[in-house]
Amino acid sequence: MIEKKFKNLDEQIEIFKSKDLIINDEKYVKEILLRENYFFINGYRHLFMKSKKDRQFIHGTTFEELYSLFLFDRSFRNILFKYLLVIENNLKSITSYQLSRKYGYRESDYLRAKNFTQAPDKQRQINDLLRKMKRQIRINGSQHSATHHYVSNYGYIPLWILVKVLSFGIVSEMFSILKSEDQKEIAEVYDIEVDALETYLPILANYRNLCAHEDILYENRTQKEINNTVYHQLLKIPKENDEYIQGKNDVFALIIILKQMLTHEDFKNMTLELDNVIQTLNYNLNTIKIDIILERMGFPLNWKELAKIERSVDE
Repeated sequence: MIEKKFKNLDEQIEIFKSKDLIINDEKYVKEILLRENYFFINGYRHLFMKSKKDRQFIHGTTFEELYSLFLFDRSFRNILFKYLLVIENNLKSITSYQLSRKYGYRESDYLRAKNFTQAPDKQRQINDLLRKMKRQIRINGSQHSATHHYVSNYGYIPLWILVKVLSFGIVSEMFSILKSEDQKEIAEVYDIEVDALETYLPILANYRNLCAHEDILYENRTQKEINNTVYHQLLKIPKENDEYIQGKNDVFALIIILKQMLTHEDFKNMTLELDNVIQTLNYNLNTIKIDIILERMGFPLNWKELAKIERSVDE
């Protein structure tokens, strides 16, 4: 295995030049590379390459164009992160309300194994999750202002406060081990089938973490596909071997999930924000077309029509 050695800024620029990337202003590029990291920017090179075998940039590609895709992905990621946090908060609120109403508001009441599914194959997962939640109570009982207030003044932490310090992943996992009637009550708030919501939540949690850690978003693919929805049909997404070719495990699949879980107004606003950064990228592209980026993301050309579809058509 060839050892990867440190390269200074001048050497990083020379690598770009050797691959036929146009550097118009070396001082500017050095400032960007120092601040943003060569490795991260270089991760966006693939669509600007002549081919997978020919590892040279398409003739005429500039550093500014490559950097514009990097900035686009950051802006796109930040917008989605904002709305993923909205869904995270909504889910925590709805879940804590439903469970507190049914099982009580003290952790000694709601953190009981009997409150969850009794399926034999889920018992180990239930016990593991309860341990995680109790650990969060021990850790945050005195550190987080809200939990500290309840522990100090009341001697317990209600679930609607505990969810504040639980990760999206834990809340997502908790849904998967609830009794079927509790899952149904939560899913009905979103007007979504239980099995669909159970598929959506880990996908949302993974994207939430991806956004928080500034990983590459636009070409991300999830291991699990979402089921076909009425939106695939209404947008006339093409099929191949009787399977939709977009909106299944790509970024557009995430947009379809958000369509079903955000309010109509929030989704409309998100669409406007996303379209704005797409148009900005389109303006900055020279050697490739925006359609290539959208295709990589799984976005059909008529993706904005999704915001005009009322939720009443879902069923």
